[in-house]
Amino acid sequence: MYLKYRDLTIEGLFGRVSDASLERAIDGDSQDPAVLKTLLSPWAESCLERMAERSHDITMRHFGKTIQLYAPLYLSNYCDNQCLYCGFNAKNDIERKKLTLDEVVKEAEHIAATGIRHILILTGESRAHTPLSYIRDCVKALTGYFDSIAVEIYPLAGHEYAELVAEGVDGLTLYQELYDEELYKKMHPAGPKSDYRSRLDAPERGAKSGMRSVSIGVILGLADWRREAFFMGLHARYLQNKFPDVDIGISVPRIRPQVSDFKPAFGVSDMNIVQLITAMRIFFPRASISVSTREYPAFRENLIPLGVTRMSAGSVTSVGGYAIGEQRASQTEQFEIMDHRSVKEVCSMLEKRGYQPVFKDWVRV
Repeated sequence: MYLKYRDLTIEGLFGRVSDASLERAIDGDSQDPAVLKTLLSPWAESCLERMAERSHDITMRHFGKTIQLYAPLYLSNYCDNQCLYCGFNAKNDIERKKLTLDEVVKEAEHIAATGIRHILILTGESRAHTPLSYIRDCVKALTGYFDSIAVEIYPLAGHEYAELVAEGVDGLTLYQELYDEELYKKMHPAGPKSDYRSRLDAPERGAKSGMRSVSIGVILGLADWRREAFFMGLHARYLQNKFPDVDIGISVPRIRPQVSDFKPAFGVSDMNIVQLITAMRIFFPRASISVSTREYPAFRENLIPLGVTRMSAGSVTSVGGYAIGEQRASQTEQFEIMDHRSVKEVCSMLEKRGYQPVFKDWVRV
């Protein structure tokens, strides 16, 4: 399916569509790629209000007025890659840090005290500094504090994902970040992450190994957002069809400033993100859709009725950022965040909007 569309230009992918095609795409329930192309096309911008209404109705039917909350926990920022847009780039002159197990526990205690029970642990991509044995030990230390533990680390082999599942990991987050293969090579000039195919296949390896949930995503701003969203949708559709019992999630992180002077070449407006989220919800009624603290507070709030089901809260993107001084933590952050509200403040906002913040929807057995 991917090969059929890979070499098409933007115009070839998102050519003129008729009003009738738009109506069928918005009101229908087909997972034909042509529907997703229509919903992501420039011509659908005139129908955003209708798309938002349909997306809201679908979300209410499948998820109700609930938002699952989670927090990221950065274990290390050592990295072997040279991604041009990332604060952890191996060439960046930043303080490198890796948490000890005692520090992991301190971070866990701080996060758990806020009520959070779903956690996403992250590392830079360095097997030498954060080998699988270290990650397993961290998971063991965290299982007493959290009901769901997901990982966002370097791609693993299938048997390695199975080892993490055996230790208590139930979720995998791994963004392709960029589906345009030629541009991917330019953005990842060195390091193991330059292996496009290994990264593309990793979510499937995780699903085969017993992960309960698998989340994918693109970094908005690195390439034309419509094309990238379309291929992310194809990827998600493939995974959902092959693993119907796995919760397939989609994230739409917009690129944020970090320590280098990288500037995104492609603009992505708030309206573009609204179109992306509503298109994905119509195309994938069951998908979890996550919006992180990369976005500013008011915009995150406005996205809630449009299809979002998961939000991070009280987040930091630095190693040890929850339990150590803010000045030191800021020297190790991966990127700047926009929403600095505490978990309590996010819960209050959700409740005022009539939504139930969900801390726990999974029991480890």
